Amino acid sequence: MKGNPQPGNAGSIRVLVTGGTGLVGKAIERVVKEEGGAKEGEEWIFLSSKDADLTNAAETKAIFEKHRPTHVIHLAAMVGGLFRHLRQNLDFWRKNMAINDNVLHTAHEYDVVKVVSCLSTCIFPDKTTYPIDETMIHNGPPHESNAGYAYAKRMVDVHNRAYFQQSGRRYTAIIPTNIFGPHDNFNLEDGHVLPALIHKTYLAKRDGTALEVFGSGCALRQFIYSLDLARLCLWVLREYDEVEPIILSVGEEDEISIKDAVDAIIEAFEFTGPVNYDKSKSDGQMKKTASNAKLRQYRPDFTFTPFQKGKHHQYRKRQSVFSAVL
Repeated sequence: MKGNPQPGNAGSIRVLVTGGTGLVGKAIERVVKEEGGAKEGEEWIFLSSKDADLTNAAETKAIFEKHRPTHVIHLAAMVGGLFRHLRQNLDFWRKNMAINDNVLHTAHEYDVVKVVSCLSTCIFPDKTTYPIDETMIHNGPPHESNAGYAYAKRMVDVHNRAYFQQSGRRYTAIIPTNIFGPHDNFNLEDGHVLPALIHKTYLAKRDGTALEVFGSGCALRQFIYSLDLARLCLWVLREYDEVEPIILSVGEEDEISIKDAVDAIIEAFEFTGPVNYDKSKSDGQMKKTASNAKLRQYRPDFTFTPFQKGKHHQYRKRQSVFSAVL
């Protein structure tokens, strides 16, 4: 089975984006369609979960047969916030293993030239030295709070190396730190830390109640704006030639605490009520400080959107959206 362009389209590039309606997928679509990120001869196809159940091998094969991509950006995953992970570790493991194996195996069968999969810094060992880098992925168990998801994502790296060793495939992966931006999941149960905090702050201001924050607020995180990640993802697709994954992140010096993030959200929403930190709830990993030294070797001049600028754009927009739907 060959995924190269069909007759009449010789030399064209067809990029299939799984998870194309999520946070990162929508950011890539914006860069491609609104910022002129697409190059001549490229065709971009953005899939949603409605197009195919990627846990199903037959449906995965059918979507590749339909579109016959030459390149794949693989973003589709079962994702969720800390407390959903704590409840459903097995589900995160099984579903993500199935998705990743189906996508990568089908890409191989259809002779896809390159696959760029999206991992997460949660894959790194819980007990480690900092900053973490790309060589440390398999040095120990991940944090138990999201072990199922983390191990499933680690296996993408195992897949990629095995496909290269056995078949010469140049499949690779990106490892972003915490992502934020437009089209995030603001569900209080399933959302990641920033969108959940934004939603909570909106509700607290609307209802005149205290803002309840789970955990101590002391955990540290690096945040990357989704549009910055999208631009870097296009660079990885076109120019990064290693099988070893690459961390895409702001620098270590830009790491902030959850309390810092809460303070930024409060400022953006002009929330003046009380803020309560529930220390009986888990903080998750206290830190996941990642080095972007490898990225800087390749892209020393790349400019990241400052957290303050990015969060103001996101949060102001969220206020109007929540007012309309809640």
